[in-house]
Amino acid sequence: MAASGSSKVIYAALAGNFLIALTKFLAFIMTGSSAMLSEGVHSVVDTGNQILLLYGLRRSRIPADERYPFGHGKEVYFWSFVVAIMIFAVGAGVSIYKGVHHLFHPAAIQNPYLNYIVLALAMLFEGAAWYFALSEFTKAKGKWGYLQAVQRGKDPTMFVVLFEDSAAMLGIVVAFLGIFLSQITANSIFDGIASIIIGLILAGTAAWLAYETKGLLIGESANQEVVRGTRKIVMAHDYIQHVNEILTMHMGPDFILLNLSVDFKDTVSAGELEKAIAELDGEIKQKYPRIKRIFVEAEARRSKGHDGQTEMIDSVEE
Repeated sequence: MAASGSSKVIYAALAGNFLIALTKFLAFIMTGSSAMLSEGVHSVVDTGNQILLLYGLRRSRIPADERYPFGHGKEVYFWSFVVAIMIFAVGAGVSIYKGVHHLFHPAAIQNPYLNYIVLALAMLFEGAAWYFALSEFTKAKGKWGYLQAVQRGKDPTMFVVLFEDSAAMLGIVVAFLGIFLSQITANSIFDGIASIIIGLILAGTAAWLAYETKGLLIGESANQEVVRGTRKIVMAHDYIQHVNEILTMHMGPDFILLNLSVDFKDTVSAGELEKAIAELDGEIKQKYPRIKRIFVEAEARRSKGHDGQTEMIDSVEE
């Protein structure tokens, strides 16, 4: 997913969540609904998260320098992880706390019909943002399934927004049920229970987001299609006898670092070696534009020693 596509999704979600937060807090002030307060906090957290994601995207575009020779692409992964923490600590924490407090100190909901109007508007705005995020995510995922795209995707901003919007829509449904049951039973305990459920939804969303972004933050490899394609390109060269190892790591959604360990034929001269490496560099980058930096190690073919460990001789780094 290109950064421009991610930015459009985030801006759409930011505008929608800001307006939704204002209407939810207004409804809470006028009705005293605990579930509506939880939903308002949820929307505020989502608004703050979108700002953090935009900040991460902006930081990730800072060019490489002496201190950060591979650029700042991983800023996107860091701020996506921070978003997961924010959802868990603020969104889920406040919602569960307010729900438990409402159970011990119940208060009747005033004018519940106002809540229904606000929730209907929130579902409309949230649904529009969710549909936009889903459309962009569908275009980006290609032939992969949705779950597979989340697991293999290297741009977390896209599925972070999609997860947030999905959790928000589910939260709206829960808030509606809580308010409705409180109204028809004249028992406000359902409003508090709804607030707790919303908090649990947010906690689950945060845990999943943290899990999915953790690998990217640590240093996840490129998708296997890229690795297999790179190996095919390398093996097609006459100068190369064997590919020992292909190591990749995403330094950002659109920046892959590639390290090749290959065994060149013994008859290759120094000049031919330089030419072969230059050709490899050009072909790989043309086929996979996200591979920005390539390091080639000329090493003898590796074999298993008597102790089962990998042995190699005459290692030269280019």
